[in-house]
Amino acid sequence: MHSDTTATATSTALGVDIRRFPWIRRFATDYAYAFQDVAPYFSGNPAEPEAWAGAIARRQAHVGAPAELARVLSAQQERRGAPAAARAAAERLADPRTAVVITGQQAGLFGGPLFTLLKALTAMKLARQVSKDHGVPVVPVFWIDAEDHDWPEVSSSTLLDVEFVPRTLTLGKLAGAGHLPIARLTLDEQIDAAIETLQTTLPETEFRSSLVESVRNAYRPGFSMAEAFGRWIESVLGPHGLVVYDSSDPAAKPLARRMFAHELEHPGKTAELASKAGQGLVAAGYHAQVTPPEGAVSLFYLNGGRESVKFDGERATVGERETTLAALKDEVERSPEHFSPNVLLRPIVQDALFPTICYVAGPNELAYLGQLREVYAHFNVPMPLMYQRATATIVDSATVRFLTKYDLAVEALRPQGEAVLNQLLQDQLPPTVEQGLHTVSSVVEERMAQLAAAVPQIDPTLEGTVKSTLGRMQNDLRTLHNKVIQAAKRRDETLRRQFQRAQALTFPNGHPQEREIGFVWFSNRYGPALVDRLLEDLPLDMGNHWVLTI
Repeated sequence: MHSDTTATATSTALGVDIRRFPWIRRFATDYAYAFQDVAPYFSGNPAEPEAWAGAIARRQAHVGAPAELARVLSAQQERRGAPAAARAAAERLADPRTAVVITGQQAGLFGGPLFTLLKALTAMKLARQVSKDHGVPVVPVFWIDAEDHDWPEVSSSTLLDVEFVPRTLTLGKLAGAGHLPIARLTLDEQIDAAIETLQTTLPETEFRSSLVESVRNAYRPGFSMAEAFGRWIESVLGPHGLVVYDSSDPAAKPLARRMFAHELEHPGKTAELASKAGQGLVAAGYHAQVTPPEGAVSLFYLNGGRESVKFDGERATVGERETTLAALKDEVERSPEHFSPNVLLRPIVQDALFPTICYVAGPNELAYLGQLREVYAHFNVPMPLMYQRATATIVDSATVRFLTKYDLAVEALRPQGEAVLNQLLQDQLPPTVEQGLHTVSSVVEERMAQLAAAVPQIDPTLEGTVKSTLGRMQNDLRTLHNKVIQAAKRRDETLRRQFQRAQALTFPNGHPQEREIGFVWFSNRYGPALVDRLLEDLPLDMGNHWVLTI
């Protein structure tokens, strides 16, 4: 598999250079392998120990509101019935010395895809490592992006059935879906039917019954999507000390009031700074992940639906409603819960509320975070380090044996017709068959070339006939070759089944496993050992994709 390998008594990790993957953009690969090229857009290189020391010093010099934040978190955890380890971690945030490694994601059905779990685990492992290396208390936090309104993004979960066929479970539209923030969508009786489908779709294992019961306790009619997601993530990772934060909590909005007011006092400045950085990225040969429209304020108005805010001088438009910036500033002071940061302002709000020294980002997030260095400075918030989340494919030993036996790179399993399978089968043909076909083809071409040179001396009009005859013979030989390949396919159905099984597990529906399959499927397959093993064995190594056996 042409990879670096690490192993323990219970698991194996095969590292694959992410530069081999065509779906990983250059900005992400340069971040891991050529940080000097993207350094102007960030506050430091997380691969360097001194960068962590600098991030810790910047945060400890920044005045926050740790007591108020700890109070809000405690109330959220009380409502969700958080595990003791999560509550103890949140209490440590009241200490001004405490630092945070944070990550986040939308509130996906049944916890979302595997990469959501990988994000959280990366933050947890980093928090432990940084605390050990630098002698400061560090708490891992998961920020639920609960005020997005992209219903299709969060309403489905894809599983593999017993035959490794992808099955997608989708909730029908809840009241307000597509208009209201996810946090304001209330689960109805549809969720019970979805959980029944979850139970019948998941392969039967010794863990399935208890797993489904845990999901049922989190996803109940009457709970919001954000609350259900928070309860589920907390039940899985809270016992290991992860603090879950619901960004939609009205009680937390007063802590963000200063950022909301600053955005309205300097309307368009955030968008202007981000756009300028985006232009710099494009000039450097990268891409601008976010291109904000002209006249945009980096806030949404939530008193009703989720509406964009635009300005023209001192006039403002909220959705279709005309108002003024002065009126919005007054409303921020009175009712900050009516406002929400957009994609550009959300990291600023996040890192103003929490004493963040590092954000764990997905590959695509890195590009837009790179547009925000001057925005952080504009709000006088220290920009944290950015760390690429662990990226992985979890496979069984049979898949590893298959890849190793045939010396296949994992990316070769990405669906691309049957070219890879045909080549693999062809490589298994007896050498005499392939050599014989090649020899016949060469002899035919050689003899027909001699004939083509001699025939015009007899009758020049026959030269075309010789060429067309050669074409038919070559076509017949190709047909024969394909028939041999098809015969090999029929003969070696075992190899075909092994290939298709490995492909279904690694690239379900043609997409990387971590982006397609819900982590609830892996929890069903491996039970509590999934989190234990990943916490112990998932490497924190930017630039490698890990093929893991558990």
